[in-house]
Amino acid sequence: MPVKGTKDLFGRELGLHRHIVETARRLLEAAGALEILTPLFEETSVFEKGVGAATDIVRKEMFTFQDRGGRSLTLRPEGTAAMVRAYLEHGMKVWPQPVRLWTAGPMFRAERPQKGRHRQFHQVDYEALGSENPILDAEAIVLLWEILKELGLRNLSLKLSSVGTKEDRARYNAYLREVLTPHEAELSEDSRERLRLNPMRILDSKSEKDQALLQALAIRPMLDFLGEEARAHLAKVERHLDRLGVPYELDPGLVRGLDYYVKTAFEIHHSRIGAQSALGGGGRYDGLSELLGGPRVPGVGFALGVERVALALEEEGLSPLEERGPTLYLIPLLEGAVEEAFYLAERLRPRIRAEYALIPKKPQKGLEEALKRNAIFAGFLGEEELKAREVTLKKLRTGEQVRLPYEEALGYMLREG
Repeated sequence: MPVKGTKDLFGRELGLHRHIVETARRLLEAAGALEILTPLFEETSVFEKGVGAATDIVRKEMFTFQDRGGRSLTLRPEGTAAMVRAYLEHGMKVWPQPVRLWTAGPMFRAERPQKGRHRQFHQVDYEALGSENPILDAEAIVLLWEILKELGLRNLSLKLSSVGTKEDRARYNAYLREVLTPHEAELSEDSRERLRLNPMRILDSKSEKDQALLQALAIRPMLDFLGEEARAHLAKVERHLDRLGVPYELDPGLVRGLDYYVKTAFEIHHSRIGAQSALGGGGRYDGLSELLGGPRVPGVGFALGVERVALALEEEGLSPLEERGPTLYLIPLLEGAVEEAFYLAERLRPRIRAEYALIPKKPQKGLEEALKRNAIFAGFLGEEELKAREVTLKKLRTGEQVRLPYEEALGYMLREG
C-alpha cells in the first residue's frame, strides 16, 4: 500500500496529468516563461522565512527532517519561495526584467487526505519577478484563466481581491485583535494562536465555530482598510481585466493562505467539485525576496492544482483521454518468430513505438491483444514472412492489410498511421 495521502499515477490518470501540465507549458512558454526545476527539498529556513512562521503550512503541514549533517531540511510545501530563492541565487536580477519562470511537479503537505487533496500533490507554478507593474498581475490572472479555458473547462468563476500593503495589513490585524480578543474563548484552539500571531488567518479558518463567530460579529473585510496605493493598484488590475473581457467578481472575503502576499489576490473556482472548489490562485508578493535575505524584488504569480483540475475535467466529461498505444504490435505465429519480432521491433524503434508478444499467438488472439493495447497496426510474423523477411501489417481501424519487406514497413506506417 502507498503511504496515506499519496497515490500511484499511471495509465489514463497519468495521461490526464500530463495533458494538464503540457497545456500549461504551451501557454506559459508562449508568454515568455522559462521552465525551472527546483529541488524537491530546501533548507527549512526558506519556507519558515518565505511562507511565514505563523501559517498553518509552517506550523502543522511541513515534512521536515534532519539530514546526516544535522541540517534541517523540508520537502517543498509550495513553489514560490524556492523559485524566488533560485532567482536570487542565480543572479537573475541582472537579466532583462521581468523574469518569468514556471515549474511543475510534486509538493508536500501533511493535510488530512480528501477528494482532490493529497499529502503529495502536484502543481503548476508561474512567477513574474522584477516589476511592480499591475499589468503583470493582470497577465498572471489571464494566463491562469486561459490555461483552464484551453483545457475546455466551463463552470469557472474568477474571484479578485486585495490584501493591501504591509501597512494596510497591520491596520487590519489591529482591528481584528480589537474585535476578537474579547471573544477569544469562543475561537478554536488554532484561531486563538492565530489571534496572537496573524489574525488575518482566522478569516480563512475551516472551523465552523470560527466562521459563525466572524459572521455574528459582522467582521469588516480587508478591502475596507486598503490605503490609496493598494486601491489604485487594484483599480488598474480591474481595468486591464475589463479591457481583455475576462469576467471576475470582487470578493471582499478572499484571503490568501501565505504571509508573503501583498495587494492583488485571486482565485479561480469550479462550481462542480465540492466545497474545496479552488483550482488555482495567487497574487503579488513584493517583499518575499527580502525575507529570504536578498534585495527587494517585486513579484506576482499563481499555482494551479493538477489534481483539482483533473477532478473538474472529469466532472465536465472532459477527462477520458485515450491511453496512447503502440504504433505496431508484432504477433509471432510460431516459436521461431518470437526472436525475429524482437529484432524487428528494435530496428523500428525509436522512430515508432513497437511492441511484441513474447510467445507465439494464434492470429485472432494476437489481434485481440493488439486492440487491447490500442495499437494502430498489428504485424504478423509467420513461416512465409520469416522466409521472405517480410511482415504482414493490418491497420486495425480500417482492416486494410498489406505484406511488405522489413525495409518498407517503417515508411508505410509513418505514411498511413
